[in-house]
Amino acid sequence: MPLSVRDREAYRADDASDHKILGQKEKERMLEAHLPNPSEIPAVVASKPPSQRRSRLGVRRFLKNQLHVLIFAMMHGLFSLYIRIRQAFHIVSYQVSSVLYYHHGTPEYIRRDVVGLGRKPGHLSAILKAEENQRPKADLDRLIEETAELAAWCASADIPMLSIYEKTGILKKHMPRVYESVMQKFTFYFAGEHPSLSLTSPHKDAYSSPALAGNKQGHLKLHLISAQDGRESIVDLTKTLAEMSQRGKISPRDISLELVDAELSEGIMPEPDLLILFSPNVELSGYPPWQIRLTEIFCLQDNEGFGYQVFLKALRNFAKAQMRHGK
Repeated sequence: MPLSVRDREAYRADDASDHKILGQKEKERMLEAHLPNPSEIPAVVASKPPSQRRSRLGVRRFLKNQLHVLIFAMMHGLFSLYIRIRQAFHIVSYQVSSVLYYHHGTPEYIRRDVVGLGRKPGHLSAILKAEENQRPKADLDRLIEETAELAAWCASADIPMLSIYEKTGILKKHMPRVYESVMQKFTFYFAGEHPSLSLTSPHKDAYSSPALAGNKQGHLKLHLISAQDGRESIVDLTKTLAEMSQRGKISPRDISLELVDAELSEGIMPEPDLLILFSPNVELSGYPPWQIRLTEIFCLQDNEGFGYQVFLKALRNFAKAQMRHGK
């Protein structure tokens, strides 16, 4: 209960005189008069010993952790089962497609597969990857063989330009072998009369076959690029334009996206319409970024190999794609 007015004034006066007015007994009397009754103080429930409380919380924590582990194991098992079933389904379906739509090295079969497509890419590009586990010579032979196969498929499907991206640039170092392999593949596919070929690469000498008069098989331009032709080319072009601007050979106002696009298209290659990846995920591996701003990118889920069914599915997907170009 609160202090009375008399006791409050007496206590303030004692405090002002440095506690010389009230004695010790008088102060105890004032405090005892205003303390609560002991019977009114609520009883405090005695807590259990700390050892028992820790033991019970430890068991709960252990059971909770075990429950979380069980839930995680169940989710992981279900997801792993789903991945395995999906991979098995895709592998079987891809194998069936490769058997049903195999080209048999015949251009007529390839033309029959693509004749119903409403649209075909004018420039097709593909990413081929070197494998680290194989011997360098065997891996190079595989890359050259896959390049020749792709060139034959494009020539059969009347696609005028094919660009092959290989990150390390090993194909660019063996352009004569690539040229000979593609010509041999053309001879195998088209027998006597085959398309003419021009093999090019940035900053490399071109290889071209003579164009025969009355050749109805057309012409294929095969272009080889590597990671060196990507970001490094953009950096070199930027430095060149900056130096020309500082020397007064070109005005800064003349440097535009159209100029950069024209220089990169002429120095590296024009932008492809379709990019095919023979891997389960979209992994560009340093592909020139400027050249794929509006490119349709295609890959098959869970596919790990090079095959004609990927090429055909990519063309069919491209024919159905809607090119909005930012609209």
